[in-house]
Amino acid sequence: MPIISEESVRSVLNFNIGVLGHVDSGKTSLSKGLSTIASTAAFDKNPESKERGITLDLGFSSFCLDPPQHILDQGFGKLQVTLVDCPGHASLIKTIIGGAQIINLMMLVIDVTKGMQTQTAECLVIGQITSDRMIIVLNKTDMLPPDKKISMIEKMTKKLRMTLKSTKFKDAEIIGVSARPGGPDSGADPEGLNLLVETIKSQAYVPAKHLDGPSLFAVDHCFSIKGQGTVMTGTVLQGTIKVGDSLEIPSLGVTKKVKSIQMFRKGVDRVCHGDRAGVCVTQFDPSLLERGLVCAPGSTPITFAVIIDLNGIPYYKGDIKSKAKFHISLGHETVMAKVSIFSVEAANADFSLETEYRHEEVFTSDDVESKKFILLEFERAVPVVPNCIVIGSKLDTDINANLCRLAFHGTVRWATTDKDYQKNELQDLKIYKNKCKEGTVERAPNEYEVIVKDLVKKETNLDLFTGLKVELSSGESGTIEGTFGQSGKIKVRIMSGLSTDTFSKVGGKKKKGESSSSSEPVLVKLHFKRYLFDQKKRMIQS
Repeated sequence: MPIISEESVRSVLNFNIGVLGHVDSGKTSLSKGLSTIASTAAFDKNPESKERGITLDLGFSSFCLDPPQHILDQGFGKLQVTLVDCPGHASLIKTIIGGAQIINLMMLVIDVTKGMQTQTAECLVIGQITSDRMIIVLNKTDMLPPDKKISMIEKMTKKLRMTLKSTKFKDAEIIGVSARPGGPDSGADPEGLNLLVETIKSQAYVPAKHLDGPSLFAVDHCFSIKGQGTVMTGTVLQGTIKVGDSLEIPSLGVTKKVKSIQMFRKGVDRVCHGDRAGVCVTQFDPSLLERGLVCAPGSTPITFAVIIDLNGIPYYKGDIKSKAKFHISLGHETVMAKVSIFSVEAANADFSLETEYRHEEVFTSDDVESKKFILLEFERAVPVVPNCIVIGSKLDTDINANLCRLAFHGTVRWATTDKDYQKNELQDLKIYKNKCKEGTVERAPNEYEVIVKDLVKKETNLDLFTGLKVELSSGESGTIEGTFGQSGKIKVRIMSGLSTDTFSKVGGKKKKGESSSSSEPVLVKLHFKRYLFDQKKRMIQS
């Protein structure tokens, strides 16, 4: 394979645009339409024009544009736009989250005849989480009555401005387009598409490069070439990949050597963060890797559980409860996980195993004084990139229901590769539950001692309770000294002594079956906390 000048290849800036929208909003037609218009505007000027519109995989296509001045000024002579079409909502979440680090701009496609729909809102939420730039496309303008077309587009634009007002995209460009490709009689709107192309050019930028750290490659297509090896096409998310490097495929547990690399069908000896390329490695069965992550050996471990900072999604109307199960999307994986919510009284706290946390039964978004985290215990182990974005969803909700299925999001703060993490690593995680046991004073043999019943069950190991502090409903406090008899009763020492009123109620030896007083009984409460993952189930008091 001939190797061309690195400088020549790298004069092309690859810019990735995620195309999102409700089913049947016209995303694929828009991608085709853009390729048609772009070829007229830019490709015919260059000898590489025949290379336009190459489909790398279902949902991936690219075209080239003459770069705007601000791109030229940074040394790039050509702007290649890669469109990531995200069809079908179940795959949309996996694709967008998996590709969040490669997408530089999002294009939200809205059917102008229908406006915002449930999946449109979900796409907007994903955009809020994963991207800083967005273009809104009002598609199918050819379906509007000609005499009302302008007013209806203006009305829809005004509605969208209100919707976007509370988001980071409040100033996003909103463009009316007809995406149906073809000649002048096909209903296409070349002016709308040309305006969209110009908007893409103006919004394009040179992303920051992350060349440090281990290499990470997001694969979106995989196929074999007889006699050469297996080719993986995708985008470099981090670091640099060179010919001769070893790459690990975590989901398969294998490591392969890089035999050759291509960019724009030209052979190169290395690619770096942001580059879109085909990487040929030693042979393996491509059907085993439809999409996924490839990395420097050992850098993307197979993980059994993670902890993320917990951020609720306002549009989700259901409860986020501990012990519930959610669909968790991270990287190119979506897996079921059981959740455990916990918090710390510091709104800006970072996660640390040294910190003590309070267990929460349910997430409450109105509590702004504490920082929330969530432990996700996966039903199957998955490869996890450190610090990756995570989204929790209820994908089994009826797709036709007018409900947002995206519940929460966050960034990975801790992960474990230990299958027995609950017995090992989580022993150091101090998530506590506040507990309370309640009993009744049966009698007081003297002013400094009370006998308590019903605080614990008869079969309980009462040695665990010795030395713990209790409070009486009459105001006194005491310490558990030990057992009393064989019936599960305990003896409590009242160091400061019972008050005269209390002793008058419970003092003295009572006959069998005799009530200590006709008034309210004196209750005894044992307050303690127990750590969620403490195998010894100890009771802790401050």
